[in-house]
Amino acid sequence: MSRTTPRTPRVRPLPLSGLLRLGRPSEIWFKPALSVVVAVAPPNLILLALGRLDLAVYAMAGALCALYAHNRPYAARARILALVVLGMLGGLAVALVAASLTANAVVLVTVGALLAAVQKVLCDATRIGPPGNVIFAFISSGSLFAPQTLGQVPGHLALAAAAGVWSWIVGMAPGLLRPHGPERRATAHALSAAAAFTETGTAAARAGAAAAVHTAWQSLLSTGARSAPRRALERLVVRAEVALAAPADSDPERLRVWARTLRGTGPVPRPDDLGEAADELLGVEAELHSPTPPLHHRLGPLGPLALRTAIGCALAGYASLAFGVGRPYWALVTAASLYQTNVTLTWSRGVQRVVGNVVGVLLFAAIAPLAHQSRLALVLCGLALNFGAEALISRNYWLGSVCVTPMALLITEFAGYQEPGTLMADRVLDTLVGALLGFVAAVAVTNRRAGDRIEQALAALERTRLRAAGVVAAEHPEPGALEAARRGLAAAVVDLRAAADAAAGEWWQRALPEERVLRAEHAGHRTLAATVRRQGLHTSEGARA
Repeated sequence: MSRTTPRTPRVRPLPLSGLLRLGRPSEIWFKPALSVVVAVAPPNLILLALGRLDLAVYAMAGALCALYAHNRPYAARARILALVVLGMLGGLAVALVAASLTANAVVLVTVGALLAAVQKVLCDATRIGPPGNVIFAFISSGSLFAPQTLGQVPGHLALAAAAGVWSWIVGMAPGLLRPHGPERRATAHALSAAAAFTETGTAAARAGAAAAVHTAWQSLLSTGARSAPRRALERLVVRAEVALAAPADSDPERLRVWARTLRGTGPVPRPDDLGEAADELLGVEAELHSPTPPLHHRLGPLGPLALRTAIGCALAGYASLAFGVGRPYWALVTAASLYQTNVTLTWSRGVQRVVGNVVGVLLFAAIAPLAHQSRLALVLCGLALNFGAEALISRNYWLGSVCVTPMALLITEFAGYQEPGTLMADRVLDTLVGALLGFVAAVAVTNRRAGDRIEQALAALERTRLRAAGVVAAEHPEPGALEAARRGLAAAVVDLRAAADAAAGEWWQRALPEERVLRAEHAGHRTLAATVRRQGLHTSEGARA
């Protein structure tokens, strides 16, 4: 059968239903919600006591870093949070210097758009996770339009750095009580997803379980420290992989019991059916020392996304200036918040952003009289909205935006109270302008390479599958080779599904090789099952079920 696909581009329909449907809250929704309050409250209250609440925006630049890396193991989280703080300081420094050198609004919007594009690409390439580039863009874009002199820049950066150090401490503090909490949660999710697949057997459940298992391995392999609890977690992830490859011979209830135990505070369950060969089976040491792809290799495919972000943010900011809005960075940040992996997801985020911001403006109208009672009331209302945003955003983006919008409006009043009607009108206008022009840029900048990445992922999966099949067929495979081959193949299957999903949502895309993708996924899962049988896990699991 020919491997070519039709080159005729076609427009894919945009979804209109289900965009505002609420999902289940994140399992750890309270962690970022509490962390951001603990990180933001002390700097704001100290500045309030000193009578310098106008400086709170700079402290928040560092304090909001506490929102990141809550799903990462603590050893990895320490590095990631440090990089987040440095990245935040870098963007803030560029913005403050630009603001001190020129008052030309067009130049400042251009700088903000370029900064937003760089922030978006770096966040996606490093897979830093939620809230992604939005917080960086929010801080740097707002700082571009804050009155500034060069002599003030060092002091403002020092304030942000001090708050950033505090946010790092806040992010790391839970590790003192539950040092393996993130790895336990990732493993529990993999076990639960595998249990769901063994019961339903659907393609969607299988893809979800494969992604959960892959995420669990990424969590466990993100640091080289292999403590006894982590070794036990590795064995449980293997159990989830066994269920994925041999669902008929797996016990979903046993998987769920293990998952419930991991979500508690008790010891990690230790399935003993792997025997003395467990360390050889897992083959973790080789993978821990395997090289990671250099950053520039991950940046290449993100070129269209960077161009969309730069053009969309610039157009939104210029249009806001043309309408006479005094805060064009609101439109710029709205556009920056839209861009997802494809046009369809960008459209969905745009609808959610507009709905959330409009409802949020109405909420601001309701709470503004209370917030204006005193400066302390203003700070406390901001903290409550910080908590609400992080508590609700995992259910649906628009619901979190309902709290983010009034919080952003209150922040503008830290330097002095402003007329609520003008603030509300400007925010609604900037939201509509930013969402419309941001989406126009997403449609105008096509991503024809999305289809090419499917071809690359198909080829990579086939190479990995053949390599795994060769290891399975070997009479005496090298120690750890079967496990390394199995995990490499599982990662290739997940990557193919991600590439296919990303391309499926692009406009003006040639017809996708959907049948080939499905065949490749099925072949990959069959080979995964063969590695399980070759390792002897299939028999041992079946005996225990």
